[in-house]
Amino acid sequence: MNTATAAAQAGVTIATIRTWCRRGVITAAKTAGKWAIDAASPAYRINLGKLLRKARTITLTPELIIALGGRRWQKNGMDRVYLNDWAAFAGLDVSYYGTGNVSGATLGGRGIANGRVASLMAKIDKVWFDAITGRLCIRHYDADVLDVRYLDGERNIIDLPARIRVGINAAVAAL
Repeated sequence: MNTATAAAQAGVTIATIRTWCRRGVITAAKTAGKWAIDAASPAYRINLGKLLRKARTITLTPELIIALGGRRWQKNGMDRVYLNDWAAFAGLDVSYYGTGNVSGATLGGRGIANGRVASLMAKIDKVWFDAITGRLCIRHYDADVLDVRYLDGERNIIDLPARIRVGINAAVAAL
């Protein structure tokens, strides 16, 4: 579908749809200067937005982050809960051979090249909840906009830190 149809379906402006396409919020590919948008993707984004609005009413606490698998660390006046399995919250699923090499990977349920996984995972250093400030923190290296190539040949731009935040908020809302 085109941007005008997607905007009408999602109830947003065409500019918003284009921004979602550029950031990888919805599944789209640019061909001949125009966006071709997967028909199910805007509906998925709308449902995701509803989850986020529901999740925004929840205040993150150390106990909630621990319930998601976090580990608490307290030292020198700092109180943090680290989430080591941030990839799962981003929708990144990686399987490994016995040698430690990547045997397969998916991002949001879609296959990605094994060679891209290591560089993708290296973009995020740490994810933690600061119990003193009440903020979710993500230390990343140039991970704002990442170009991901799926196994079907499609390329997509994603915002990895945003995907992690959305995943954590959705998981907290589901608790």
